[in-house]
Amino acid sequence: MNFKTLAIGLAVATAAAFSFAKPVAYQIDPAHTATVFNWNHFGFSTPSANFTDIQGTINVDSEKPANSSVDVTIPVSSVNSNVAALDKAFQEEEWFNAAKFPTITFKSTKVETRDKKHFKITGNLTVKGVTRPVVLDAVLNKQGEHPMTKAQTIGFNATTSFNRSAFDIGGYVPNVGDKITVSITTEASVAAAAK
Repeated sequence: MNFKTLAIGLAVATAAAFSFAKPVAYQIDPAHTATVFNWNHFGFSTPSANFTDIQGTINVDSEKPANSSVDVTIPVSSVNSNVAALDKAFQEEEWFNAAKFPTITFKSTKVETRDKKHFKITGNLTVKGVTRPVVLDAVLNKQGEHPMTKAQTIGFNATTSFNRSAFDIGGYVPNVGDKITVSITTEASVAAAAK
């Protein structure tokens, strides 16, 4: 094999390696991730509550964003409305029924690029054992080395909305609003072992 043939072979192999490069897996940082949801209360106010201790993975393919994906798990027990009686009620059968369905999950099915910072993420949201498609409007905040941890980190904000009655949580509709608006913020980093 002459030098020219070897060089061509290496170039093809290198190109193939990059072509089939896997998306980078970023592990969600629960300490810097929150899901806040709002609802209308008899037309008088718009209360909110949030979930914490969120776990999951954001797989990012920067070259081909359509190959990216999101997989998130939210513990129902982490809900906080700043009203103790309401937090307790949320765990009960009429609402999230945490004893039977302790987690909420979101698994993406499609990622569409609007521009370099804005994405439309379609996925299956499962609440109380019911799975429905929802769409997240996501904004890339920043991607790069975290100044404190030195880990490769990515951060997003996202919003979505849906009717809670579609997930068998329809108590007091329509006096208490059916439509739920959700705001999400998250940081996720590449684990040291995965670098």
